[in-house]
Amino acid sequence: MSRSVARTAAALLALGALAYTAWVLEVVVRTGLDPVRTYVSELAAADQPLGGLFRATDFTAGLLVLGGALTGLAGAWRARGGPGGPPGPGSRAGRDPWAVGGWTALAVFGAATVADSRLPLSCAPTVDPVCAARETAGLVPATHAAHAVSSSLAMTGALAALVALTVAARRHDRGLPLARTGPALVALEFAATAWTLAAVAAFEAGKGVWALGAGQRLQVLLVAVWLAVLAYSLARSPAGDGRRGRR
Repeated sequence: MSRSVARTAAALLALGALAYTAWVLEVVVRTGLDPVRTYVSELAAADQPLGGLFRATDFTAGLLVLGGALTGLAGAWRARGGPGGPPGPGSRAGRDPWAVGGWTALAVFGAATVADSRLPLSCAPTVDPVCAARETAGLVPATHAAHAVSSSLAMTGALAALVALTVAARRHDRGLPLARTGPALVALEFAATAWTLAAVAAFEAGKGVWALGAGQRLQVLLVAVWLAVLAYSLARSPAGDGRRGRR
């Protein structure tokens, strides 16, 4: 990956990480939703007063991450030896399958996030009993089911990208910020995901919310932090200068 390509990807990913944390605006603006109990996606529900704002920021974040991922994928795919840019093949000849797979998964995350923003919930089921009852009875718009699919696909892509690109960074240069901090971020992300899934299961079974909102907000925050670290690693990389990465 050339230096210009790496920096382009870094800029897109950094901006995407920023847009992906737009939900923190709920700290300073009144949304009427409890961040400890509610889904992040309920901020963007069609019946919420600021739903349009949060749908727009999700759409922007998805496009930026998709653009950064495709840029990184193009650079990783062209790599034939020497450093392919972080994450890249480092001293191993040929393109790194971890990097190619990771960038592909990150592109899936970006595209699914764009789809998420176009498939909003019609109401907020964790705070609106009528909405929850309609959802259980299957009386909500089809966008609810479609949103669940796109959200699951987005998080699956994110988890795969976290693992694969962190492995690729460690293969390329263990001095990179992503190589040093990536494993801890991956472990925390899987823990937050487990918390979120358990809370969702409890809510759907009528056993409370188990601080669902807090778990999911931690989950998406860690993805944004990881994206920022990836962008910083790309910006710092000696990509394209002919030097080989350290083992």
